[in-house]
Amino acid sequence: MTGDILWLAAADLSRLYRRGEVSPVEAAKAMLDRAERLQPHLNAFVLIDREGALAAARAAETRWQKGEPLSDLDGVPTTIKDTTPAKGWPTRYGSHATDDTPAAEDAAVTGRFRAAGMVLIGKTTTPEFGWKALTDSPLQGTTRSPWNLAHSPGGSSGGASSLTAAGVNPFNHGNDGGGSVRIPAAHTGLVGLKPSYGRIPQYPADSPFADVISQGVLARSVLDTAMALNVTAGADPRDWRSLPDDSRDYTVGLDDGVRGWKIGLSLDFGHVKADPEVRALVEAAARRFEALGAHVEDVGPLIAPLQNDFAPLWSGSFGVRLRQIPTQLHGKLDPGFRALAEQGLAVTLPDYARAYEAKSKLARDMMLWHRKYDLLLSPVTPTPPPPVETLYNSEAFSRWTKGAPYTLPFNLTGAPAASMPAGLTTSGLPVGLQIVGPARGDHLVLRAMRAYESAAGWTWPQAKVVETLAKL
Repeated sequence: MTGDILWLAAADLSRLYRRGEVSPVEAAKAMLDRAERLQPHLNAFVLIDREGALAAARAAETRWQKGEPLSDLDGVPTTIKDTTPAKGWPTRYGSHATDDTPAAEDAAVTGRFRAAGMVLIGKTTTPEFGWKALTDSPLQGTTRSPWNLAHSPGGSSGGASSLTAAGVNPFNHGNDGGGSVRIPAAHTGLVGLKPSYGRIPQYPADSPFADVISQGVLARSVLDTAMALNVTAGADPRDWRSLPDDSRDYTVGLDDGVRGWKIGLSLDFGHVKADPEVRALVEAAARRFEALGAHVEDVGPLIAPLQNDFAPLWSGSFGVRLRQIPTQLHGKLDPGFRALAEQGLAVTLPDYARAYEAKSKLARDMMLWHRKYDLLLSPVTPTPPPPVETLYNSEAFSRWTKGAPYTLPFNLTGAPAASMPAGLTTSGLPVGLQIVGPARGDHLVLRAMRAYESAAGWTWPQAKVVETLAKL
């Protein structure tokens, strides 16, 4: 049964737990064994807590035996990204500028996983302070994709995407401040939803990027994504930005389809130069919605280049982070992060204010656009998964043209946006289709994701991943 457990969805595990056919302890052991075997090759973990995970699994097993699970996800194994506090574990952000002091309390999302009875088996890798859409750091080294070890699983939630695609947990926690759930989902063939800003509360909210980050998961199915949102969404008095509780069950209505919807497709936003193979795969994926009864229309130029308006927000926020790090530790920082943060030291208050004004205008423009269109479709990234040695934000791989030109706009607007598998390149690497909904329309995006999933026929385990991991 162990081999089957590794690729089961959370929904399937929950059903088997309820029937007594699989135990949470059995599942946790299988995931832990898999994690420990793959860690030397994928380098996706910051820490693995076998003892703590098994204790949590035993408690979940007892609850299921009594018929008293805390939620449908009780006993399902997962992880927490190492930008996010988990009580008793350090929060290292991939940086030598941090230390091993254990967190005194859980982040809001961590606490909600625990309250749902989920089994936390460890923390996953991130680039230093989550600064880029690849996952390597001075502290933890390079994380690799189970599709091809020479390629990145994306970032900044790259540890989570690498594990989920490799059969370690049905889904793993990530967060998204510029594409950090959607980009690694695209690069590893996963489902990745960035919920509406505030849908999942931010606590602690002390990041310079607190106004654009959304919590989420990297999953292999839309149903699992909806189940995860069920246990994490809702207001938190510690986060004044969090959206009010609406008591919605995000699994209800998933299969209602998109017939009659009007959907806009923009392959370049008017300025992004995507790889021809990416464009072709995404266009073909988008046309699946026509077979589902929707009307898909090419909307052409849509969003102006972001760099001039929003570079001050990005570099300026990392400049704030740099000021918090003792000068004697600057030599231990990722050179790319340090260069960016030092640029941010020169950002002026008027620069920052103009960027916020542009952010508000973009959000307003997209709200008005969605009065005509139910959804927007686009690529997630302009390129297939890059090699692990790629220098992010370099002349050859700029954040604004290669990294996050498709994803960042929807962190700025706060709208829900997701990545779904669009297919494989001729070299066997995944590409993602982005699905963007109107403000606070998470249920609509999930419904579209599920409709697309049912038509695309993308299933796990993927043969290319099995082949790659079998050689390790």
